[in-house]
Amino acid sequence: MHFSAKVAKSKGRARSVGYLLRIAAVALIALQAWPGPARATSVDVAKPLTASDARIAGDRVRTRVVFEFDRDFAFSTHYVTRPDRIIIDLPAANFSLPVDSLKGAGLFQDIRYGTMDEDSARIVLTATKPARLLSAEVLPNEDGKGYRLTLEAEAVSAADYAKLVAEQSWTASGKGDRINTPAPSGTTTPADGRFVVAVDAGHGGIDAGASGVTTGKPEKEITLAAARDLVERLNKEEGIRAFLTRDGDEFLSLSERVNIARQHQAQLFVSLHADMLKQKDIRGATVYTISDKASDRMADDLAHRENLSDEVAGVSLQDAPSGVADILLDLTRRETQAFSVAMARTVVSSFEGQVGLINNPHRYAGFRVLQAHDIPSVLLELGFLSNPEDEKLLLDEAWRKKVADLLAAAVARYKAGAIPNGG
Repeated sequence: MHFSAKVAKSKGRARSVGYLLRIAAVALIALQAWPGPARATSVDVAKPLTASDARIAGDRVRTRVVFEFDRDFAFSTHYVTRPDRIIIDLPAANFSLPVDSLKGAGLFQDIRYGTMDEDSARIVLTATKPARLLSAEVLPNEDGKGYRLTLEAEAVSAADYAKLVAEQSWTASGKGDRINTPAPSGTTTPADGRFVVAVDAGHGGIDAGASGVTTGKPEKEITLAAARDLVERLNKEEGIRAFLTRDGDEFLSLSERVNIARQHQAQLFVSLHADMLKQKDIRGATVYTISDKASDRMADDLAHRENLSDEVAGVSLQDAPSGVADILLDLTRRETQAFSVAMARTVVSSFEGQVGLINNPHRYAGFRVLQAHDIPSVLLELGFLSNPEDEKLLLDEAWRKKVADLLAAAVARYKAGAIPNGG
């Protein structure tokens, strides 16, 4: 009994020791797995970024938004609809921005920013109209202090924006990378190599333009009807593809019209108008090209009235891209200017004896809608709504189709001379 008792006690102690050893082993494993206090780790969690300043500039065609940060970082960007928004996701950040530093302007009616969770922040650009990022990059400041996130956006069509949303790949950019998004459908040169013509119907939407002296018919309706006739006729010409900058009663700023032409890789821009003059006896067509100095007082007055189109719709003239001033003050693109003049002379030649022309039918002035330094451009006044006889012709569908025929012939001749081997 005594031996048995000792053995029993011995076994009991052994079981107890084994149990304690197992507990100790589990505790040791748990202790090894516990990371310990944050200060004991080898890598600290990165502190949030600090955004200290921001600014926005631009118009309804292009807008730039800039945020100033204390250091470099990676980010991602994507597009959403209803409403149309561009979203930029970035690491955790503290936004210490001056009050009212980012009021809505240009393409964006509202800009919001803030924390999403402890690891991320977001910037949301709510668009006034569909827009895409031309570029988005983080760059070091020139003084070596801090970095700036620069977002360059441009307007696109609703169809192109829908395509962009459907085809986007939502991936993070590398530090300082440029974000490349799918280009609008019209920005690639047509595979068939056709000569591309932008036909611009003057005015539209809130900007009705002039009114017929007899019927009161608004200029915006007359120019759209003439533009549709011209596009239809041009598209029957071999090797030519024409399109409308607007195909409905909508307002487009002068710079938007040029931007649309660029997006479609236009090689010629033709803007159609039918203005009014105080002198009701003056009638006939006129072709204008751009110049920083007007050919005469009438051309200067007409350019001034046409340039007020943006202000009629509440678009400030100071919102115009700097390129407008550049071309009006320094016409460095002499080759483009020469092509514009060649097109104007070709139109005059085509009209002679067929369509009434005013005296000195090729004139020039500082028309903002002709501002494209890389696209030969002309503005054609089909006639004057202040003259009853001109008004009657402008409302005559048969006469407009005759004009479309003559203009199509002029474009074909211009193309043959401007493009090597006619295309």
